[in-house]
Amino acid sequence: MLSIVIPVYRNEANLDRLLPALEGVADACPVPLEVVFVVDGSPDRCLELLRERLPRASFASQLVALSRNFGSFNAILAGLEAGQGDHFAVLAADLQEPPELALQFLDMMRRGEAEVTFGVRAGRSDPLLSEASARLFWFLYRRLVVREMPPGGVDMFGCTRAVRDRLLSLREVNVNLIALLFWMGFRRGYVPYDRQPRLEGKSAWTLRKKLRYCLDSVFNFTNLPIQFLLWVGGIGTTVAVLFAGVLLVAKLTGRIEVPGYTAIALAVTFFGAIISLGLGILGQYLWLALQNIRGRPNYFVASAERYRSSAPGVREPAAPATTETQAGRSGR
Repeated sequence: MLSIVIPVYRNEANLDRLLPALEGVADACPVPLEVVFVVDGSPDRCLELLRERLPRASFASQLVALSRNFGSFNAILAGLEAGQGDHFAVLAADLQEPPELALQFLDMMRRGEAEVTFGVRAGRSDPLLSEASARLFWFLYRRLVVREMPPGGVDMFGCTRAVRDRLLSLREVNVNLIALLFWMGFRRGYVPYDRQPRLEGKSAWTLRKKLRYCLDSVFNFTNLPIQFLLWVGGIGTTVAVLFAGVLLVAKLTGRIEVPGYTAIALAVTFFGAIISLGLGILGQYLWLALQNIRGRPNYFVASAERYRSSAPGVREPAAPATTETQAGRSGR
């Protein structure tokens, strides 16, 4: 069976196109299909509308509602944990990535060509400024964080059940799920696609979230901040020693008659900035360590519901019992 995981946040306007598109995927899917919708504390009517429409859908589905907004990566983890398939595919609810990619992921995995598949953007239909900023972001991301990342970045992926199980066994918090899949290894496959323009609603992928995405990746997957601090500290110390030697020679030779305020002010400012930067970097690592030591779940499931396919003759797995207020990945 193929389980498609779709995180849902502020996607009320997209549901009218999303559900028919998924029915087309279900018709073309060569194996039984289930779609796991994870409503990530969405403030609109997504949960209400899905509860109304999923019982009439031609595909089997699960509707998982988190207790609040935990972020898209945690919503994806909740969907992966709830899914019952032998293969998994993660799609976006805004339809900027074609849902048919899930079938291409499945085909590649069933043929044994890959255990993890990534959708690679071959082209974008975004505004010029947005496209330029995205290209710059992914260029820096490849250089500083994950060198194997495709030039256009990755949003969608598929994996086998074995990879899913190993992914869920990891106990990290505030982690970049895509970077984690690259770190895990396994045989990878890539499926190119053209990113479509967003037709309804407004993207929740704000500049603040992009910066958070980048910082989480940098601190979780590289030692770049520590190396940067080490180099800055080393260069600053070297400059300070040389400057102290120059001042000592000038003092002994009588060239300095009045102590200079400018030199003292610059030295205090420079080393004060280095100390503040170092404390900030070390504080970020300590915060990440504290988050992991606490062992809090990545999310809480407020409710989980199962809907059978309305299409006759469709094979489905046994329906699990509805659960209330479960802790996601609570084995930590």
